[in-house]
Amino acid sequence: MKKVSVVTVNFNQPAVTEELLSSIEKTNIYTNLEVIVVDNASKANPVPDWIAKYPGIIFIRSEVNLGFAGGNNLGLQSATGDYIFMVNNDTEFTPGLVETLVNVLDNNDAVGMISPKINYFIDKGLIQYAGYTPMNYYTARNSCIGLKQKDEGQFDHITAPTAYCHGAAMMIRKEAIEKAGMMNENFFLYYEEVDWCEHIIRAGFKAWICTEALIYHKESVSVGKKSRLKEYFMNRNRILFIRRNAPLFKKIFFYFYFLLLVVPRNLVSYIKDKQYDFIPMLLKAVWWNFTHSKNSSDLGYPIKTIA
Repeated sequence: MKKVSVVTVNFNQPAVTEELLSSIEKTNIYTNLEVIVVDNASKANPVPDWIAKYPGIIFIRSEVNLGFAGGNNLGLQSATGDYIFMVNNDTEFTPGLVETLVNVLDNNDAVGMISPKINYFIDKGLIQYAGYTPMNYYTARNSCIGLKQKDEGQFDHITAPTAYCHGAAMMIRKEAIEKAGMMNENFFLYYEEVDWCEHIIRAGFKAWICTEALIYHKESVSVGKKSRLKEYFMNRNRILFIRRNAPLFKKIFFYFYFLLLVVPRNLVSYIKDKQYDFIPMLLKAVWWNFTHSKNSSDLGYPIKTIA
């Protein structure tokens, strides 16, 4: 039986994280399992209480907010499993989740990473993810298969390649991580797991989805609230992803597309919606990519301001 390390990151959501731990305890019967929780510099440190409350779980405290990629990488460094199951802290396990994914990896050596089907927690009959379409490098856009569709079995019994795994729940073969490296931390938020999938695939592995496995995600069905933080990193990292992954011709095409179409369109939208404080965030995101290397550790954003 292969060992599985579950890695999740907490940031100012101790109650949500405890609900995840409770769901693992209630539903999981896979015995060779370790659970690692990284607290990513939450304002109130929950780790001392957690150590007393959950003696069988590994807790790691970072005093600096490392972002999604950095927090998960910190957990990866302590993971001893053959397979690493990275899950968002706002997910909840279902019976058979771990062993179903393990069985696919055990029987398919070429598969480097795999995601389950993801349904919304608030409406368990509504699909969030049943695979991804390939990235269009000309526009840096792709689609999430099944998104917001009623789950009527249309994606049942699928165990097959997908363009990308989903960052909310993905099990990765340790060998794939050793060959491709860990997630690139200079993304901080957004696009990091898609970039990681690209590099794992280039290292010779495949990304699959198995809809026989299911996890629930508490992410809101509606689009999340806009913020200066989100506008900055979504735009900055969209460009950064193309810089790191697209072929030269498609990369050049994307630059013109983004500068001549996306930037003016977004500026008009900001002005129309009176979101004037988003304008400098967009311009700052573009300027960062002009003035920094694609591997720069300078995020261009004051992380200490993130609450």
